[in-house]
This record gives sequence, structure tokens and C-alpha cells, in this order.
Amino acid sequence: MSNELNKYQQDSEFANRQDDEIDLRELFSVIWQGKWLIIAITFVFAVASVAFAISQPNIYKSEALLSPADAEQGSGGLAALAGQFGGLASMAGINLGGGGGVDKTQMAIEVMKSRQFTSEFIQKHNILADLMAAEKWNMTDNTLVYDADMYDAAQSKWVREVEPPFKPEPSMQEAFKEFSKIIAVNAAKETGMVTVSVEHLSPSVAQQWVNWLVQDINNVMKERDVTEASKSIKFLESKIQQTNVADIRSILFKLVEEQAKTIMFAEVRDEYVFKTIDPALVPEEKAKPKRALICVLGTMLGGMLAVMFVLIRYFLKKED
Repeated sequence: MSNELNKYQQDSEFANRQDDEIDLRELFSVIWQGKWLIIAITFVFAVASVAFAISQPNIYKSEALLSPADAEQGSGGLAALAGQFGGLASMAGINLGGGGGVDKTQMAIEVMKSRQFTSEFIQKHNILADLMAAEKWNMTDNTLVYDADMYDAAQSKWVREVEPPFKPEPSMQEAFKEFSKIIAVNAAKETGMVTVSVEHLSPSVAQQWVNWLVQDINNVMKERDVTEASKSIKFLESKIQQTNVADIRSILFKLVEEQAKTIMFAEVRDEYVFKTIDPALVPEEKAKPKRALICVLGTMLGGMLAVMFVLIRYFLKKED
């Protein structure tokens, strides 16, 4: 009985292997019979991918390499004073803060990515049309061509048709979304270097925007620190008038001195947060699209879809 059972199992396994071989042969046969259809579909996808790749405009990328400015900017001195005289100052009702300072480099990076900074940047430099309506770039005269359905360049007027609550002129929220797609600000963990890059149809526009970004972030962070230091000096001077304790007055005078250093440092240095190591250049070569890659992937996709179509059609007819 056991011999018959083993023989039955062996016969079943042999039959299954034969079925697998037959199925593979059948699949190859179906593909071979539908080779012309597969070739035709693949050819259509190849032509379509080539046409799509050619229709895509060149995008140029300009970038600058920056180094965090090595300056204490008042934070180091205040941190030292907080460690030495924090307890004594707290007796006078003054909080010198903790020993750790704020990472101005990281703060500057986050400010550059913020909605407020982006909105002020776009409005200050009047680049909304170049950002939202640019359609292509003329290399001969280095000018931008705008989408006529969105922006009338002759009259400097937005003419796009949108549904409420949107208006013909894009809002700063729309501009922020678009600007976030073309700007990149990255800090290298190993070296601490910061890279700022912009992608645009025009290489000169990309380079100009990078320069403006570096200049504006230095000015914004400078203004913030100067404003904060000025307010701190006024506060500390009022505290000096309110106390007669010599040690506390000495601490307060040192704090005023540190804040004055911050203001002085800001006024004499243009590269306040970032120093430019490698400035942005007008790129000569495009960054994208990768037209060859688009053509290859499009052709491969067409071939795979064609094979699937031939097999599915065959098995549907077989079931009928």
C-alpha cells in the first residue's frame, strides 16, 4: 500500500513539473505570437517618451557653498556670565538664561525655509512673475517668456482664470509652495558647511536668486540680533538705575557691554551668519531633465505593458 502511495506522489510531482514546463512554453509561445503587437506598443511608448523628453524645458541649477560665521555675536559672553553670575543676578530679578546658546546657523536655515522670509523675499525683489508664470528661456537675449494664459508681460498684469478664493495674481501661499520646490538649503553634518541652491529656467535668474538669498538671510539675522540687543540694553540700563548693589551693577554693566559688542559686530560685518566659500555661478549646463533616462524608462514601461496586455488578452480568450 505504501509503495502505491509513493508511486502516486511521484507521478503527481512529475505531472506538476510537466504542467509547469507546458505553462512556460505556452507563455513564451503567446509572447512570440504577439511579438508584432508588443513591438508596436513599445515603439509607440518610445516615440511618446522621446516627444515628452524633448518638450520639457531645460532647468538650470545654481548653488553657493557657505560657512557659518565664526563669531560669538554676544552669545558666548552672555553664556559665560550666566555661568558665573547667574545665581547673583537672579537675586536682583534678572534671568541671564542657560549656558547653551542658540545655534544661529540652524536658525538661519529654518528662517530661509519659512513662509515669512519667502514672502518678503518674493515681494522685495519682485520675482512673482519669474517664479509662477515663466514658460521658457531665450538663450540668445537672456530673457524669459511668460505663459500668456497666466501673465500679460506687456501690461505687467495677471490674467489667469481661477476659482475663488484664488485670484488672478497668485497669493503668497501659492508662491511659497512653488518656491519651496526650486530651493534647497542643506547643511553637511560632517563639515557644517551649508549649500544653498536654486533651480530655474534661466541660469542667470537662478544665480541671482542664490546671491539674493545669501544677502537677505545675513541682513535678516543681523537685524534680529541688533533689535534684540538694543531692547536688552534698554532693559539692563533700567535695572542698573533700580539697584545699588555694587556686584549686581557690575554684572549688569558687563551685560550691557556684551550687547554693545553684538551691535558693533553686526554693523561692521556684512556676512553676519554665513561666509561665502564658493559663490553662485551662472550654470552653463542644465541640471534636468535627464532626457536619455526618460526615453529608456518610457520604452521599458511600454515593453512591459505590451507583454502584460498580450498575456492578459490570451488568457481571457482561453477562459471564454
